[in-house]
Parts: sequence; C-alpha cells; structure tokens
Amino acid sequence: MARSALMNVMTQAAMKAGRSLTRDFGEVQNLQVSMKGPADFVAHADRKAEEIVFQELSRARPDWGFLMEERGAIEGRDPQHRWVVDPLGGATNFLHGIPHFAISIGLERDGQIVAGVIFNPATDELYSAEKGGGAFLNDRRIRVAARTKLAECVVATGIPHLGHADHARYLFEARKMMGEAAGIRAFGSTALNLAYLAAGRIDGVWEHSLQPWDVAAGSMLVREAGGFVTHSDGSKFEFVEGDIACGNEIIHRALVGELKKAATAMRGTPQPKAEDADAPEAAS
Repeated sequence: MARSALMNVMTQAAMKAGRSLTRDFGEVQNLQVSMKGPADFVAHADRKAEEIVFQELSRARPDWGFLMEERGAIEGRDPQHRWVVDPLGGATNFLHGIPHFAISIGLERDGQIVAGVIFNPATDELYSAEKGGGAFLNDRRIRVAARTKLAECVVATGIPHLGHADHARYLFEARKMMGEAAGIRAFGSTALNLAYLAAGRIDGVWEHSLQPWDVAAGSMLVREAGGFVTHSDGSKFEFVEGDIACGNEIIHRALVGELKKAATAMRGTPQPKAEDADAPEAAS
C-alpha cells in the first residue's frame, strides 16, 4: 500500500513510540512481582512515548500545534493544523501486563479530523485512515461488519472508573444492551475499540466521558471504513470531550435507539442521594 507523505510521518512517529512502549512493557511485567510496583514506571513510559511522538511530528511539521494527553494544548504557528495525540491508550492494561494498548495520532485541520493512525505494538497492528482514502489494517483495506441485527452483534464499551459520575448511566445502558446484543465487551482501550470496529471485528461501540485524544484517530478510521459516528443521542459528532456511538448504518441506528431507551428509563427512576449511597468497595 502506497502511503501519502502525511501518513508516512504519522506512521513513523507511532511506530517509533511503539518500540519504546514495547521495551517498557517487558519491564512492567517484571515489576508486577516486585515490591516497588509499576505505576510510576508506567507513567514514565507514557510521558516518554509522548515525547517521542512530539519530537517526530515537530521535526516533520514544525509549524503545527498539538493537543496531547499529558502536555495539553500547544499552539503552533499554523492555526489550521493540530496533532491530537494519546501516547498510551489502555494504560491500565499496560500497567497490569495485558498486551492491549495503543498509540493514537489524529490530525485536525480547520477543526475537523482528516487523518488518523492507531498502532498496537504488542500485536504489530497498524490501523490508518486518511479522509477520502479508506481505512487500512497494515496493508489490507478494512470495512465495518455488515451485520444488521443487534442480536447477532458484539458491542464494545468502556466501564467508568470506580465512583465516576456516569456510573449510574452506564449501568442502565449496559443492562439494556445485554438484553439486546449478542455480547458486550470492555477491552480497556477506546482507540482499539474503534479500530476493531473499523476492521469488522466488533459491530458497535458506545462510550462516555471521552477526551478528544481518545477518539480523534479512531473516529476517522470508523468513518473511512464505512461506519457512522455520532454522539450517543444520535446528534452530530463534535470533536470535543463527551460520548460516542458507532456502527454500520443499521447497527448505529439500533445502538442509538437502545441508548435513548436507557436514558428514558434512567430519568424515570429515582436516584439515591450521595449521602445514602453505600461506600464503594475496593477494586478487586
């Protein structure tokens, strides 16, 4: 597959950061059995991968700005272009020695995402898409799955962190989805959820409490693979923090319908006051 100069820049940055994460992933697995604990090491690996991406992209396009998970917003001299970077999507998986994590790089042009790359160094899978050029897994063209019945579909989501404000909402939605879909999966990486959807491995994705770097590259992949991307209420997807619902045209419509039903059910159910709620149990 012949890549554009832009995609070559993004791919090289992601793969170089991926090599760094692969080395650190080997170390973090050794730290699991040590007294030191790996959390600080993982944070360092995250920052190191981000620095690699920053340096590679800055060298190739010195005037472009950045929006990065760790560094935040960095203004560039070119106001039209901005890189949107998550150097380690799936950090909790990485922390626990689970080989399901990714580097995500999206390119924003005039407020719209026009290209994206997601790389899982543990599996050596590179997902890429450029507006109007289709979506690819390594050198193979990919498309969203063609299933039309939610009852035959596997749908991925993200489980909110313990005590998160959206926990009650998620429980209503998950209960609704479990009664309609063939299976629900929580893989632990929004970026790879979207990449798997684009590759036809799963059939739908819905998630909440997302940041722009969580979905920049993945939303481009899904669209270029023939999928639909909106907010969970079906409204136009804006490139800001919030929620997302994706699938092929039919499954996307079904997902949004079930999410709306869950929202209606939640509004009709009295919610416990904070002082009445049980204290959360420690995560197992």
